Amino acid sequence: MRWATWQRVGIDRMACAWLILRYIDPAAEFLFVEYGQPPPGDAEAFDIPGARLTHRRGRCTFSTILREYGLRDPALDRLSEIITGADVPGNFFDHPESAGLEAVCRGISRTAGDDHVAIRHGLVVFDGLYRLFSDAAGPPAPVRP
Repeated sequence: MRWATWQRVGIDRMACAWLILRYIDPAAEFLFVEYGQPPPGDAEAFDIPGARLTHRRGRCTFSTILREYGLRDPALDRLSEIITGADVPGNFFDHPESAGLEAVCRGISRTAGDDHVAIRHGLVVFDGLYRLFSDAAGPPAPVRP
């Protein structure tokens, strides 16, 4: 299936691509359209205002996809909270780790040179976070000096 979003992916679009590839469509083909341009009619648009899969009720597109596809998993819910904290204005301070994830994704987006490359690098980040949050032991204990 073809999926479309705007160019220059950031945290929510990068996370959505990971979610789509890992849980919905492992053979997804991503198209990146210029900001403000309509997506192709034969593609499922995401993180574009007016699309079925976009921000809703103060939550990021990642959260919308979880609801729309019935994905229930505490680790995905935790990721959703952090992504919303980084991506939706007014939520940044709800989750301090959102600042770190936003910085990592911004760095990937700026240095990748291509949205497909950015998505590929984002897969590593979100795979790691998912493993961390789904670990039955929980996150590692803080290091004490």
